[in-house]
Amino acid sequence: MLHENLRFALLVALIGAAGCAPAARETRPNVLFIAVDDLRPELGAYGNSIVKTPNIDRLAASGVTFMRAYVQQAVCNPSRASLLTGLRPDSLRVWDLQTEMRTQLPDVVTIPQWFAQHGYVTTAIGKIEHNIFPDTLSWTLPKMYVDGFPFDPDAVYLGEEGLVMQANRMAGILASDRPYRNRDVFGEYYLKAQATEAPDVPDDAYYDGAQTTAALTKIAELAGGDVPFFFGVGYYRPHLPFNAPKRYWDLYDEVDIKLATNPYVPDQAPIMAINTMRELRGYTDFSEIGHPSDGPLPEADARRLKHGYYASVSYVDAQVGRLLDGLDSLGIADNTIVVLWGDHGWKLGEHASWAKMSNFEIDTRAPLILRAPGRGTPGTKLDQLTEFVDVFPTLADLAGLPVPAWLQGSSAAPLLDAPDRPWKKAAFSQFLREGIWIAPDGQPYMGYSVRNERFRYTAWMHWETKKFVAWELYDHETDPDENVNIADRPEFTETRAELEAMRVAGWRAARPQG
Repeated sequence: MLHENLRFALLVALIGAAGCAPAARETRPNVLFIAVDDLRPELGAYGNSIVKTPNIDRLAASGVTFMRAYVQQAVCNPSRASLLTGLRPDSLRVWDLQTEMRTQLPDVVTIPQWFAQHGYVTTAIGKIEHNIFPDTLSWTLPKMYVDGFPFDPDAVYLGEEGLVMQANRMAGILASDRPYRNRDVFGEYYLKAQATEAPDVPDDAYYDGAQTTAALTKIAELAGGDVPFFFGVGYYRPHLPFNAPKRYWDLYDEVDIKLATNPYVPDQAPIMAINTMRELRGYTDFSEIGHPSDGPLPEADARRLKHGYYASVSYVDAQVGRLLDGLDSLGIADNTIVVLWGDHGWKLGEHASWAKMSNFEIDTRAPLILRAPGRGTPGTKLDQLTEFVDVFPTLADLAGLPVPAWLQGSSAAPLLDAPDRPWKKAAFSQFLREGIWIAPDGQPYMGYSVRNERFRYTAWMHWETKKFVAWELYDHETDPDENVNIADRPEFTETRAELEAMRVAGWRAARPQG
């Protein structure tokens, strides 16, 4: 019933929006919408003194930084679909990488689609939606691609080792005559090799640099138009493989990089809570790694991976700097909203794990930085709990557009003007452990997580029987890294009951008042 009611509300709103006349050009800001794959809050603006991100930090210094922003599901497709539509995974019925949102809700409206309905020209380049599900309804101009790169440019190798490895793997596939699943929509083969490389090449040799060059040309074209633009730029790094030009690796001395202080699974955590590390296992140099419960990676491997992650972050940071410089040189920075977000967190050895795909704080908390002309005090850091479903209503609000009534987040624009005001009582996330990330016992489980000011609480439900079978509770006052599950401790019985009641009441009961 909820699903049908939501679809009806969307249709009614679409009919209403069709009659809306756009506001005057000069009153409506442009929007630069920057998505960064697998970017956790490992940035100078979030207090990291090792990673080098001067350009993202520059954006934060001129805007506001949401210090505690949470995704609704810590894996790419559900997270991006949720952010883009302002709907939570259970409403979208998108919980995995294989489900396209429009097969579930054909009439769902995305952020750029809403802006287009109100007079904006909209287009994008790179990974905004999940890369295998480009959404033509979101864009008034066709989405851009860069010649010479595959449709999914994650596994682009430029070093000799990777190229040889890819050629050998392809030869083996062709010789075997067995079906090959990882063929993208443009007919290019997607073949992983090693998890890192650092060739001495220019930025544009990899996709993220090349797409930034293309994006700058497009922004200049759009800036000369008669209507405002909504332009999305989606970066692939720091997603695995950590392939970045050598100059970004050279920014770091590997011995200075601090490794995770908790390279072990949380005490008393249920098995379905732990990421199985399938993603890292897909690369040839880590194909034999075990489950996190088997222990951490060797220190040398951990250092190389974290070095590669940092290099990849700095590489993307340089591209973000080029975009910001482009706005300045065109004279449109003062009339352009800039929002930068990572689609979820990412474990760098914490809990003996690598990648995302769990309900822990390290997975669900992600960077969200916003600069809106004339709104907010530059450099403000907001500590209130916010969620990625808030991005849609916030951008609509800041641009002076109607905020759709069906959205399941709240506009955070009031926080820009009153950064000390009380806000949400909790943030809600979830994760489905099944399919290609199956739990070791072979059963599917959905974990529903509630994060309030002090605690993270997660209840795990058997996805088929709908019976709750396991619980987690972490006290961030005494255990900010979530190393000990205290759900079964008698002294926290009342706290657990309160958080369970909050989970049952849901996001509506926790949203801002007034």
